[in-house]
Amino acid sequence: MNTSKVTLKEKIGYGLGDAASSMFWKLFGMYLLFFYTDIFGIEAGVAGTMFLFTRIFDAATDPIVGVIADRTETRWGKFRPYLLWWAIPFGVMGILTFTTPDLSPTGKIIYAYITYSLMMLVYTLINVPYASLLGVISANPAERTSLSSYRMIFAFAGSILALLLIDPW
Repeated sequence: MNTSKVTLKEKIGYGLGDAASSMFWKLFGMYLLFFYTDIFGIEAGVAGTMFLFTRIFDAATDPIVGVIADRTETRWGKFRPYLLWWAIPFGVMGILTFTTPDLSPTGKIIYAYITYSLMMLVYTLINVPYASLLGVISANPAERTSLSSYRMIFAFAGSILALLLIDPW
């Protein structure tokens, strides 16, 4: 474990990673139900059931991904490979989640379930190892506190940016 001082550049880099994830998360929380019902044309009850299903699925996958990530051993470390391997699928699934193919009502529901469920799985594969990364960046508790502060500041900034740029009304 690294006991050296974490540079400002590293702290900003760590914070920027959560800014991106927070932008997606804010879109899901503030806009996705509106998107599925008013743009894609799925009934609100169907979309709500899908959200419930994915939250239950997340309750299982989050700890599983945590255990797998903790047991990962690569030349890049335990958690960094997940950021490298899943960054492109994360972006692709974000685009596909908000894509509106011309499908039948049943096709739209199937498409929404598949893309949103995969998006949440990829989000888990990025965010659980990302959060765990904090524990191995530095052994110094003061550095970890500082890194956590940078992460939260950038996450908040990413959320605000998403809300400012996306106005569904």
